[in-house]
Amino acid sequence: MIDRGDVHWRERARELGAAAVAGGAPVTYGIVALCCAVFLISPLSGFNPAHGSADALLAAQAGYFERWGVIPSELLDGSAHAALTPLTALFVHGSWLHLLGNLLFLYVFGAMTEERMGRAEFTFFYLACGYFALVAYAVAHADSDQTLVGASGAISAVLGAFLYLFPRARVTSLFPFLFFLPLRFPAWIVLVFWFALQWLAARSAGSGPGVAYLAHVAGFVAGFLYAWVRFRGGTRVKSPATATEGESQP
Repeated sequence: MIDRGDVHWRERARELGAAAVAGGAPVTYGIVALCCAVFLISPLSGFNPAHGSADALLAAQAGYFERWGVIPSELLDGSAHAALTPLTALFVHGSWLHLLGNLLFLYVFGAMTEERMGRAEFTFFYLACGYFALVAYAVAHADSDQTLVGASGAISAVLGAFLYLFPRARVTSLFPFLFFLPLRFPAWIVLVFWFALQWLAARSAGSGPGVAYLAHVAGFVAGFLYAWVRFRGGTRVKSPATATEGESQP
């Protein structure tokens, strides 16, 4: 006997995957393009001679972070500029590795999440959860003067939402302890493993802010809860038939 419910889930999964490819996921790819463009014209890329070199370049980089990044000790002072920095910081990255690592995860997990939510809602979701993640980190480190930049919090929210919406999708992943062999795993295994690493890193980060692991955890939880509240009465694609192509490295 054919399980009509299973057939429905499989068809729905294929439809979402095909729509993400055919539609081009304009918001996801637009964010990727915008982050790349911002980085290329910034003092961090080394491609813009207007920023000078040596000491002048270092000064330009410091000023760039202070202008567009989140400074926890200033965020809660009530100024309009400080209140906007959790949005501007989402498009600022500190290095090529930082940029490419973030955008790789967004590319792998963003398109199908966007297709499921819709363009406008995904845009709101990405910005709101990213803002929340950076504010959560800043509140936890309210006395810190270290600048916080990057899309990690927002992308972590995308991962959390993906886990709820597509719990049995498969992704191609590179795990260091498996000699970086490209192997396909269910997305939930990759994401739960990633979340566990972030949580352990946040607990062992010490007194200094360091890497914003807490922002990663806050974003992931916010994304998962958003998807649970928003879509718990609707369709969750449980079929393993749809595969999200790409590589991710937790």
